Amino acid sequence: MMEGLLSYLDAYTFLGVDLSTVLLIGVIAIVAVILERLITRYLLRFAKRAHLAPNVTNNLILTFRILILIGVIAFMVRAGGLPTEWLVTFSAIGGAAVGLASSKTIGNFIAGFYLLATRPFRVGDYVRIGTVEGIVKEVTINYTKILTIGNNIVSISNLQIMDRDVTNYAYENEEQVGLYCYTFEICFDHSVSTDKIAKIFNQVFENYTHMVPKKPSYILVRSGGFDRVYTVYLYVKHPEDIFVFRPQIAEEVFKRWDMERYK
Repeated sequence: MMEGLLSYLDAYTFLGVDLSTVLLIGVIAIVAVILERLITRYLLRFAKRAHLAPNVTNNLILTFRILILIGVIAFMVRAGGLPTEWLVTFSAIGGAAVGLASSKTIGNFIAGFYLLATRPFRVGDYVRIGTVEGIVKEVTINYTKILTIGNNIVSISNLQIMDRDVTNYAYENEEQVGLYCYTFEICFDHSVSTDKIAKIFNQVFENYTHMVPKKPSYILVRSGGFDRVYTVYLYVKHPEDIFVFRPQIAEEVFKRWDMERYK
């Protein structure tokens, strides 16, 4: 039936335009609108489940709308009966534009989609990316923004994140969930015995028992001819508490250590 209608329309023109071509272009436009609505709804539901930031959601929707628009233009040009040379010309122009674009920008764009898919961290997590550590404040298609202990915002390109070690301090076990376990090292020389150092840690950690969801702990990770290195485990519910408790614990430990040294 559809073929009969198109054959009937082929015999007529409207203002010099083949009516079958007009009908085909109209169908393409309708399909594009329906496809855009369906993809937009799916991305909104996905963003809600993944707890994506609003700007990330908008970037995803905009990207797919652009891709749909490019596809629609290509189909319409083809349906309009333009010579193949026109398509080749448009393709060459598009290829030149992509070639002139920054490779880093394209890499960031692809890396951004990869991070959104794999989700090594989420907004609000406390992470260490390379030498930068802090709270993830925003994840976009191009950059991830980290709030550091110095109250500075550091923007790291997603392409750089792909080449760096990422540590997420989110901590979960069967008894406690929604915690962050932050680790940092404290180094001592051999002027104070290990028994006294253990006593110092226990005294300091006891002061934080009522402030944190789980009492801090420590472990000796290495001992050399000149020093001993301990790793401290700090458990918090809110990542912002790491900025407060980490320097406080280190300062109190060293104060008590100095007192032991000069006794």
